[in-house]
Amino acid sequence: MVDSIKSEKIVQFLDTDLKDKIKIEVYEKASSTNTLIRQRVNEIEEGFVVVAEEQTEGRGRLGRSFFSPDKTGLYISVFLKPKIAPQDAALITIAAAVAVCDALEKAGANNPQIKWVNDVFVNNKKACGILTEASFNAQSGMLDYAVLGVGINMYEPEGGFPEDIKSIAGAVFAEKNEDLRNRVIAYFLNSFMCYYQNLSEKGYFDKYMEKCFVLGKDINVICGDSVRCAKALSLDENCGLCVEYDNGEKAILGSGEISIRTK
Repeated sequence: MVDSIKSEKIVQFLDTDLKDKIKIEVYEKASSTNTLIRQRVNEIEEGFVVVAEEQTEGRGRLGRSFFSPDKTGLYISVFLKPKIAPQDAALITIAAAVAVCDALEKAGANNPQIKWVNDVFVNNKKACGILTEASFNAQSGMLDYAVLGVGINMYEPEGGFPEDIKSIAGAVFAEKNEDLRNRVIAYFLNSFMCYYQNLSEKGYFDKYMEKCFVLGKDINVICGDSVRCAKALSLDENCGLCVEYDNGEKAILGSGEISIRTK
């Protein structure tokens, strides 16, 4: 079964009001879709989307690489011009995580869930990572632009995932289906752009809360070489993670890295 990504196919599945607002370019191979957009910020408009069949230098959070093999994943970047303050930039990632869940559910995925703050899990394995890169305007104090990058492991790559990530990485779907990747791209854009148009209203918050599987769990809070044991209690109004450390101290994490603690 061939499941090729084609811009004209993606457009077929877009909501009617987005068909003229979003321009999509598809590449067989890119170093990084986020990089391609950042190189062209002076010539493109909001809603410009780059999709690649493969990334040779895919990036994740905290400077990590993102495994991006050919023809089994989705590597998407969206150029945005949000009118928000820098401290609200995380809302883009939050909305994107919910939009990924929306898209995968609509395509028939098995109960996608969110690991705070920016990973989507399917069948207890990481199937999607999200990286938002922003540029700030020092004069206005607002964001100048943002590039939203989303990588989804749609199918397991030939030969499986590399040894160093095979225990945590997983694919969303077991079998290829014609136009499935085109549909998921469009479903994601439909959902995300709807949330994005009203970003400050946080219409995605309740679903993020519902999908965030770390709440109530014992976790490790990781900061560089430091690891602290804590319990994930709840989310605040900006999706900050409220935690209680083993010594009784409470804190709200606005960003960072956590892992579920196994007994």
